[in-house]
Amino acid sequence: MKAQLLIMLEMQDAMNARVNPDWRQAGNAWYRAIWTECAEMLDHYGWKWWKHQQPDLEQVRLELVDIMHFAMSDYLLQDADNETVADRIAAEILDPRQDRDIRTAIESMAQSTIANRSMHFSEFANVMTLIEMDFDHLYRTYVGKNVLNFFRQDHGYKDGSYIKVWEGREDNEHLVEVLEDLDSDSPDFREQVYQGLGQRYPA
Repeated sequence: MKAQLLIMLEMQDAMNARVNPDWRQAGNAWYRAIWTECAEMLDHYGWKWWKHQQPDLEQVRLELVDIMHFAMSDYLLQDADNETVADRIAAEILDPRQDRDIRTAIESMAQSTIANRSMHFSEFANVMTLIEMDFDHLYRTYVGKNVLNFFRQDHGYKDGSYIKVWEGREDNEHLVEVLEDLDSDSPDFREQVYQGLGQRYPA
C-alpha cells in the first residue's frame, strides 16, 4: 500500500502543479471540495424516497477517487515529506470507522470534514468497504482519473474548449471502459490509459 500511495502522492503533486505551479501557496479550500463531492456521491448512490433510484456504484467509486485527490492535496500541505504522508494515510485506512449504512457513512465523512476542515481517512476507508472497493481498485482508478485530468488539461479544460461528453457519455464513463482492458501493474500503465482516452476522444 505504501509504495502505491507514494506514486499517488507524486502524481497528485504533479497534477496540482499543472493547474497552478504555486498551488501550495494558493490557499485552496480542499475540505470544501471534499464535502461537495460527498453530496455528489450520495446522489449517485440514491437517497430520494419519492422516486425509483438504482445505485450507480461505478460513479460512486469515481466520486470517492475524486475525494482522494483533494484529501491527499490537503495532507501534502500539512507535511512536506511524502513518506510521512503515506504512512499517515495508510495507518488511517487500516483503522476504518464502522458505520454499516452507506448513506450514513458518506454523511459522517462530510460532517467530519466540514467540522475539522480536513478529511480523516478512517472515514474514507469506511466508505470504501461499503462500496466493495479494495485498495488495489482504488489505486487503479486513481491513476486512471489522474491521467484523465492531465488529458483534460491537454485538451483545453482550462480555457473551456474541452469536450466532456463523447458519443453521448461523459469522459468518466469512457475511462471506466479503458481501465477494464489494461493491466495496472504494467510499467507504462499511465501511458496506456492516456492513449486509450486519445483513441476515443472526438477529434
